[in-house]
Amino acid sequence: MMAEPVSQPGVAQQHATRLIFLLSGFAMAAWAPLVPFVKLRLEISDGTLGLLLLCLGAGSTFSMPLTGFLTSKLGCKTVILIACSLLLSLPLLTLMNSTAGMALILLVFGAAIGMIDVAMNVHAVVVEKASGRAMMSGFHGFFSMGSIFGALAVTGLLFLGLSPFQSVMLVVVLLAILVIFTCPHLWRETRHEGDGPIFVLPRGWVVLLGILCFVMFMTEGSMLDWGALFLTTERGVSAHQAGLGYAVFSVAMTAGRLTGDRIISILGRYKVLMYGSLFSSLGLILLTTVDNLWVAGLGFVMIGFGASNLVPIMFSAAGNQTSMPAGMAIASVTTLGYAGILAGPALIGFIAQVSSLSVALGCVAATMLCVTVCAKTVVR
Repeated sequence: MMAEPVSQPGVAQQHATRLIFLLSGFAMAAWAPLVPFVKLRLEISDGTLGLLLLCLGAGSTFSMPLTGFLTSKLGCKTVILIACSLLLSLPLLTLMNSTAGMALILLVFGAAIGMIDVAMNVHAVVVEKASGRAMMSGFHGFFSMGSIFGALAVTGLLFLGLSPFQSVMLVVVLLAILVIFTCPHLWRETRHEGDGPIFVLPRGWVVLLGILCFVMFMTEGSMLDWGALFLTTERGVSAHQAGLGYAVFSVAMTAGRLTGDRIISILGRYKVLMYGSLFSSLGLILLTTVDNLWVAGLGFVMIGFGASNLVPIMFSAAGNQTSMPAGMAIASVTTLGYAGILAGPALIGFIAQVSSLSVALGCVAATMLCVTVCAKTVVR
């Protein structure tokens, strides 16, 4: 017996998807300004703090494969609501007075971030397919905007004299309002019938997509974790101003994603993937080889703008392939990508230890060229 036809997601679902991406970026970035307060309250060393931060990434990495299964069984709307409820753990990060307790809450918070990341991308693929045009870059642009707004909001509230708990509670109230406003418009029909396994190892083409996502997330992570240090140690920039490098990178990436759908519709996914990865690689080469601050700034712009639309294209490709269920494919690709954020900066640190940070970032530039070489295969 044939299933009854269902309507297709429309404009309301497109707006709801944008708001969920904005919410996810906002929630994740709200944690960043709290890190110094956590370190001070727990009276821990940098090494212990690093292990705590690893719990955040571990929670995300563990929840992502499970989320691919849940979205196929429950639908994206239900999974997104579950993830948003777990985000309510954010205020607890300002109250925990033990390292073990903080590790546990970071695992939960990280799991929520990972869960919403996979579910919103699966939802975005469905909405993009129904629209008949490229939309993924714009959705990820809203995530980048949310990251900027989240960091600025918490920083601003702390600057005004509010405590970390008060600041985060205001953020949680805002997030709850966004969820209530968005929830009715999230698309239900993203489930797949049948009894499938909870986790499927990536296979075929999805493995390649995951490896390339690892490279691209590693590039983004290198700018976040090593960009400021590179400017201070290699270019003589003061510690108070070194953060401007990542700020320039973030603005360029956000601008690239907000205009990415139009660029993709004009040039096509193949050219955007090939030239974007090449442009980003050249930016890294300029940054590491030319000892000039203006050139370094140009390098950060090139890296951010060039890399801005690569991950959205990969997620669209993962959602459109047929070798495995779309939800599980996106979960696999996202998990491998986040592994780049976790392992990439550590790998860069190891290379920098035995050579120099310039050489380490040069290796990142070389890996980005792998994306250039594989561009045709990705958009086949």
